[in-house]
Amino acid sequence: FSFIPQALFNAIIPDHHAEAFSPPRLTPSGSVDQIVEGLLGGLSHWDAEHFLFIAECGYLYEHNFAFFPGFPLALLVGAELLRPLWPLLNLRSRLLISVALLNSLFSVLAAVALHDLGCLVLRCPYQAFYGALLFCLSPANVFLAAGYSEALFALLTFSAMGQLERGRSWTSGLLFALATGVRSNGLVNIGFLVYSQCQGFLSSPMVLNPLRPLLKLMGSVFLSMFALGLPFALFQYYGYTQFCLSGSVRPIPEPLRQLAVDKGYRTVEGNEPPWCSWELPLIYSYIQDIYWNVGFLRYYELKQVPNFLLATPMAILVAGATWTYVTTHPWLCVTLGMQRSKNSKTPEKSDRGFLGPRVFVYLVHAAALALFGGLCMHVQ
Repeated sequence: FSFIPQALFNAIIPDHHAEAFSPPRLTPSGSVDQIVEGLLGGLSHWDAEHFLFIAECGYLYEHNFAFFPGFPLALLVGAELLRPLWPLLNLRSRLLISVALLNSLFSVLAAVALHDLGCLVLRCPYQAFYGALLFCLSPANVFLAAGYSEALFALLTFSAMGQLERGRSWTSGLLFALATGVRSNGLVNIGFLVYSQCQGFLSSPMVLNPLRPLLKLMGSVFLSMFALGLPFALFQYYGYTQFCLSGSVRPIPEPLRQLAVDKGYRTVEGNEPPWCSWELPLIYSYIQDIYWNVGFLRYYELKQVPNFLLATPMAILVAGATWTYVTTHPWLCVTLGMQRSKNSKTPEKSDRGFLGPRVFVYLVHAAALALFGGLCMHVQ
């Protein structure tokens, strides 16, 4: 029912008219479509408009390739299930309803998966419950309700982590790979699989010939990197075929072609872009650089101070958690969590809760993302 308050506030507070992506509607809207737009239109702003556009029209503009296909495909499945309503609702309306229903479902399931993961890692039901509760109450939850891919990505990632904690590496790898097809930062999750494999290698009994276990470890690491990198690589190749290979162009409706002319968008019908001639032609890197101005310290401008203030509470939380953990378990951190204590006869201070040894890899993940986000991304 998140659409009820957002519809109310949409009526009270006019939308900010930013220079954001806003393509023209290709299908006429009936009275029911207008009602759906009034109730759910607030879920379609900013990046959500890209996802809805991709689900409806495909990847026609170059900058659309900043958004991975996993979530638009999920929206299309939802819209297809609503096909019996097509006499009343156009595709845009069915996609909006899919956003509201699917992201509500994904958000709830992500919270359940996070609680399950917390029980496995923290071994403390109270902390696991409060962790899931804070996930539900976070102000950033607006992105879990709106037409963004965060809810689906969180569900897949938390579920994959839980499967990995249970020792189900194949299921975990599949879920991590699906998460990479939803968001590019799913590539970072390769670290969880590699870390788990290294832990298994070091904890296995020593044998006279360690070459076989070492080769097995190297094979597992390669397979993990291949599986999680494959969705990213296939998506980059698809972009290459659309913009760099002749004969792959499909027709673009005239209103969308005119929008490209007015806004300066590069389309699949336009001239070959410069990244096509790169030694490694990655459309994603080019888009993040040119369209979103993502790069080292590029966001450090005076006008971005409010956005830095938005990020400050989370940055302080991650920094404080990292400092507390490192100072509590210095030897465990030095050995990358592979050895529980410098003196095997000395037990760790706590095996449960946030300071438990199993938290180490998750803390590294959070600290690395916070550092990279603070230096190279749009900080908020």
